[in-house]
Amino acid sequence: MTVDVVNQQNEKVGSLDLSDDLFGGRIKTDLIHESVVRANAADRRGTHATKTRAMVAGSGKKPWRQKGTGRARVGEIRNPLWRKGGTTFGPQPRSYDYQLPKKVEKGALRAALAQKLRDGAVIVVDALSVSEIKTKPAVDMLRRLGVEGRALIVDTKPEDNFILSVRNIDGVRVVASNRVSARDVMNTRRVVLTRAALEKLQEVLS
Repeated sequence: MTVDVVNQQNEKVGSLDLSDDLFGGRIKTDLIHESVVRANAADRRGTHATKTRAMVAGSGKKPWRQKGTGRARVGEIRNPLWRKGGTTFGPQPRSYDYQLPKKVEKGALRAALAQKLRDGAVIVVDALSVSEIKTKPAVDMLRRLGVEGRALIVDTKPEDNFILSVRNIDGVRVVASNRVSARDVMNTRRVVLTRAALEKLQEVLS
């Protein structure tokens, strides 16, 4: 598999050979699904909370004596069976994050990139840089590359000027190649990679 390499003017300046073993086989969508579910779980805030019988307001005095009244026995008005009482086994603040095997995460990223390559949604650029921190030149550059709407830009070490220039563009994210995930790739219309980033990813995923 061969992809064209263009410059920031969208002019072809070369090509890059990709391994068919990595990106040419069957796309394992189940790995992508597992990785996306894990990433979504890690982003959950988990701040939900309910009050137990120890937390709700109310007296701890026994309302009536244990025996002899003909009524059900009860120890306090805060018990979970009563209105305004505590909640039994209710949700408490927690983290939903969990870890997947490294092979699963790598396989998911490999499958996600293969899917975008097959869809023709990957643009490989020789380099990404701007001379000054301004949004308009960055917007013009992306427009020349044919990038519209949601886009993911991947570089080995994104320049600070470039990150600051695109941060106000709606739907555009800049990610370092060692931080990109399968969810990042699938949750976008276009993936813009520098030549160095794609070579690094191919090396890591092999």
